[in-house]
Amino acid sequence: MTGDFTAQVHVQGDFKTLYDQAGLMVRINERNWVKTGVEVSDGALMLGSVLTCGQSDWATGAFDDSSSGLWLRVTVAKGVLRIQHSSDGLRWPLLRLAPFPVSESYAVGPMCCSPERGGLEVVFSHFEVMPALGKDLHDLT
Repeated sequence: MTGDFTAQVHVQGDFKTLYDQAGLMVRINERNWVKTGVEVSDGALMLGSVLTCGQSDWATGAFDDSSSGLWLRVTVAKGVLRIQHSSDGLRWPLLRLAPFPVSESYAVGPMCCSPERGGLEVVFSHFEVMPALGKDLHDLT
């Protein structure tokens, strides 16, 4: 992907074990990337993100487990990363806003892993990448 963009996907999975996770990843290289999604931590399914720009952080928040899955949206524009989530694909509250390096190109797509077990089943649907939406920070559409 070149230039500013928005990517979004619907994620549904069989998350049971510590660190089972699925979501979206944006990668410039091994030292500059972000992943966001749902992840099992401390016995519960959480919303989360890891931002790496030389070193990594990890941020989590409560997620009301929904059998219908979760929508995730990532926008990268003008050196800013915006992560949003949605239960219905209509209302998109902010999950994270952070600086993110401007790059000539980005690798972007769905991701999942289950480092503690085999057999994690995840369904990704409605994945799309488009020009950056450019919405106002408090526009939740």
